Amino acid sequence: MKLYIAEATCSQAVQVIANELGLDLELVHYNVYDKSLSNGGDFSHVNKQGYVPVLELDTPDQDRLTETVVILSYLADRFDKDARLAPARGTPERWKLEQLLVFTATELAQKHIPLMRKLLTEEGTAFNRAKLVNGYTALDTLLADGRPYLTGDGFTILDAYVWATMWHKRSGAEISHLKNLMAYQARIDARPSVQKALREEAETVAAHVARAA
Repeated sequence: MKLYIAEATCSQAVQVIANELGLDLELVHYNVYDKSLSNGGDFSHVNKQGYVPVLELDTPDQDRLTETVVILSYLADRFDKDARLAPARGTPERWKLEQLLVFTATELAQKHIPLMRKLLTEEGTAFNRAKLVNGYTALDTLLADGRPYLTGDGFTILDAYVWATMWHKRSGAEISHLKNLMAYQARIDARPSVQKALREEAETVAAHVARAA
């Protein structure tokens, strides 16, 4: 399978889960500034919406999946036979996980983007930052009972997604006071799957830059 990534984006979550599952994905870097791909292709032919992640499957038609929640769910359902990274579909545990996945997409990931791109008025900036603090506070509260991960003892696709959207320093949302969340981030930072994802992303980006020079 082929994964289209961009540096320090939600595509990191997909890399992490692929690593947790022992999958060997071919990484293709998309430079969001000059719109180039590390394999020399045209990203407009990959995703006309212009964003990552995109997972190209090993199917006869090379079907492509977009949207982080969909890709993470696909990988867990297709390759995680022990339902370690996501509960079985149709169970209350899965509904709760999916609720938090959508929350992460709408209340965290999407709230960061206009802040990082400096697209908002002063009032809009304050509003989005407050929404982010509220959202992360909700997650901090979940962790307050001592659970290591958001749904309990086990690392899931939700944790990979939340970790990949911890862009608070770039967007100016002050959440360092959320001690449970900060400890949670540190635990995830230390996972081998995360370290591998960061290393391979950096190598892929560096190779793309070198070829373009």
